[in-house]
Amino acid sequence: MQATRFLVTGGAGFLGINLVRHLLAHGHTVTSLDIAEFDYPERDRVRIVKGDIRDRSSVDRAMEGVDIVVHTAAALPHYSEQDIFTTDIDGTRNVLLSAREHHVARAIHISSTAVYGIPDHHPLVEDDRMQGVGPYGEAKVQAEQVCLDFRAQGMCVPIIRPKSFVGPERLGVFALFYDWAKDGHGFPMIGSGNNRYQLLDVADLCDAIYLCATLEPERVNDTFNIGAREFTTMREDYQAVLDHAGFGKKIVPLPAAPLIWALRFLELLRLSPLYKWVYETAATDSFVSIEKAERILGYNPQYSNKDALLRNYQWYIAHLDTFAGQSGVSHRVPWKQGILRFAKIFF
Repeated sequence: MQATRFLVTGGAGFLGINLVRHLLAHGHTVTSLDIAEFDYPERDRVRIVKGDIRDRSSVDRAMEGVDIVVHTAAALPHYSEQDIFTTDIDGTRNVLLSAREHHVARAIHISSTAVYGIPDHHPLVEDDRMQGVGPYGEAKVQAEQVCLDFRAQGMCVPIIRPKSFVGPERLGVFALFYDWAKDGHGFPMIGSGNNRYQLLDVADLCDAIYLCATLEPERVNDTFNIGAREFTTMREDYQAVLDHAGFGKKIVPLPAAPLIWALRFLELLRLSPLYKWVYETAATDSFVSIEKAERILGYNPQYSNKDALLRNYQWYIAHLDTFAGQSGVSHRVPWKQGILRFAKIFF
């Protein structure tokens, strides 16, 4: 592929920076649009526009001279309901309107498997019913409809639905697990842990995005599930991190129903970092079919669940000093553990 000018919305986020590096490594020109500071070593190689995707003027400024936009920016579940809906729906519409007016060749939208809600069967396929849980899931469903509207008007708008993805730079809720592992604690699991919960390495997600950016428009102008090909049970996959930590600790299964009720109560009191979609689905199967992406895109994931978790944990240990004392609501920083930090002593 010839050198192409990419815009990455949310370029300072976890997926954003991994994708920026992926594109730079392939010789492309990259602009990042993000409300957060782009404070990575690559900042001298990237055109940086600091702005909110809800602000059309910022989007237009970032869109100048762009060939392809990859829309990763989103308000995550810990944001307020208003911020989630205005960012994930109105912001998406802003990005696509600007892309159309600037004659951008294609706009790749990063959605989520959260659009499936809490399903009653597996594996999930792309034409299964969508029913988002909570404001984030609902907003992701509506954002996809915005994309379909623009696709119906003739734009090339590939939609990618990734499973929860991990890898270098990923903190958020995974930092809670890694913190317990590094300090020599076991880790509680909602339910038996014998359910299969598919994850995704961010490097494989970047490969899928790049396929959608480089293959023929008529081939990619569709919707694709993206996830790991190899995964076992939650208990086995997460145990791999505790084994790597080297303290002989174990995943500790706990009865699902009372624990979920306790977490609902703690969330209501704002004492827990876990939100509904995390704890309501943690004890159930959650995996999608990636056959469509394999067949149409040639998607070929390189990392299993265990590989992805271990890669993320090793990055976490190597970079502890860079985020010590930080907390927030994005994937770039650890989430506050709240009252759960006191539970740590029992494991």
